[in-house]
Amino acid sequence: MSGKNKATIAVRSGIEADKQHGAVVAPLYLSTTYSFADFDTKRQYDYGRSGNPNRDILAETLAELEGGARGIITATGMAAVHLATQLLNHDDTLVIPHDCYGGSYRLFTSLQKRGLLKLKVLDLTKQQSLDQILEIKPKLIWIETPSNPVLRLTDIKAVTEIAKQCGALVAADNTFLSPALQNPIKFGVDIVVHSTTKYINGHSDVVGGAVITATQALGDELAWWANNIGITGAPFDSYLTLRGLRTLNIRLKQHQENALAIAKYLEESEFVSQVYYPGLESHPQHELAKAQQLGFGGMVSFDIKGDIHDAAAFLTSLKEFSLAESLGGVESLICHPATMTHAGMEEEARLEAGVGDTLIRISVGIEDIHDLLADFDRVFNLVKPGYKKNESHAGKRAGVSNNNVKLSAAHPALW
Repeated sequence: MSGKNKATIAVRSGIEADKQHGAVVAPLYLSTTYSFADFDTKRQYDYGRSGNPNRDILAETLAELEGGARGIITATGMAAVHLATQLLNHDDTLVIPHDCYGGSYRLFTSLQKRGLLKLKVLDLTKQQSLDQILEIKPKLIWIETPSNPVLRLTDIKAVTEIAKQCGALVAADNTFLSPALQNPIKFGVDIVVHSTTKYINGHSDVVGGAVITATQALGDELAWWANNIGITGAPFDSYLTLRGLRTLNIRLKQHQENALAIAKYLEESEFVSQVYYPGLESHPQHELAKAQQLGFGGMVSFDIKGDIHDAAAFLTSLKEFSLAESLGGVESLICHPATMTHAGMEEEARLEAGVGDTLIRISVGIEDIHDLLADFDRVFNLVKPGYKKNESHAGKRAGVSNNNVKLSAAHPALW
């Protein structure tokens, strides 16, 4: 990483890149193809899938922010996850955490079922699991820290030290924190993956992904695969994502301020049984978060008291939080992971990961905190989760019943 501050890198990258007309903001290059300078003489770009100026500016900016050697921009976050698996052959083992994002889990298990890789699922927060990696000798170790949605932390340095001993690569999903708050490459990670749809873009209007590598050689290999299988990002998407990235640091300051206030509020609530936010001193991994993160992020999860009916009644009564999947936008979103983001996991695996019927995940936005807390106050006092009440009335109010509250694995798990 250069000596410049991250906020400066995010704002200034690509500024005045236009040498023809002196545009301060880089123009949008929509061309699908580029002329050759002469017979058998290519210019820097020849075809849009293989290269594009807007995509390159975004890739270079993210690589600099992460302290990596090369960035590759993909069409979606899951395309970025899939791209990393192109390094594996059918006899290679991939180690993944037991509580990774449901969409990633679904992809990894699907690739295993097709015989394209071997898979081992471990609780990477436990030392015995790290010791087990030495016996497994995987080709790639996948970590997600903080995890989605229970916000468990993996000790990045501990994993990379184990990986060095057995010759494994380490890939880290850094979506929840973004390069502004965590830089896994600094701790020895080889590949960093992002769903740029989230905090990097920050406005819930562009889907995309990114892969950043610690070395140029690894980046070149993955860039070859991205072009080969056709998953590179679109120019306009890259242009908009870079525009969103320019305000990343200032947005995250407000996200974090609001998230901590909500976490503290929930911790004191009589209607909440457990709060998951590494920024709380009560969080069991608070010290680890301080050691490897530059902030605690804008995601908060909690277990509401009662049952799924209480969760449904609470979620459908809020006005300042949108009931929706995804995260990282300026607006506050709230979701029920068991029936939304993690519905693609088998029930046993989902419960093992800590995603139960009463778990609620919040992507805390940048609205006025007083309005957000007032909305929570109003709904908690309306629903009174955990208090005994007539079950049929609770189901009617929430728009659910015992017959239609289902945790269907067929639901499309999204970011």
